[in-house]
Amino acid sequence: MIRPALTALAVGIGLTILLFVIFLWLGPLFFLDGRRPFQINFTLAGLAGLVSGIVLARWRMMVAIGGLRGAALVAIPGMLVMAAVGSHFQVFFPALDPALDKVFGSWMLWFYGFMLIGGGVACPARRKQKDDNDKTEQGGWQ
Repeated sequence: MIRPALTALAVGIGLTILLFVIFLWLGPLFFLDGRRPFQINFTLAGLAGLVSGIVLARWRMMVAIGGLRGAALVAIPGMLVMAAVGSHFQVFFPALDPALDKVFGSWMLWFYGFMLIGGGVACPARRKQKDDNDKTEQGGWQ
């Protein structure tokens, strides 16, 4: 049980590094305020989080600890680090407009929030439990 949890935390740290590098190097290309694509980027962040949560919930290593728990363990490092990064946005991302710090924080909440939703919805253990309950109800008192 410890190994899958540590793996989930390691994946979370890797994902945090990846997101940080994307914003550091590619942020000036897509993280611009006042344009229509900006709203599309919010939608893409939510969609990316949802897909990530679904993929994590179905990953063999995460099934051992549960899809939602696995997604939460992946999300924790990112949420903690990105909260600190958001409070010092201009220091970490000097090429971006400092006024976008709040937007960056909400982006991260969208991404990680939808990741948790995806992990909870796609959890195979939860689906198995529901199927077992349905079988019990059908074969129970009549």
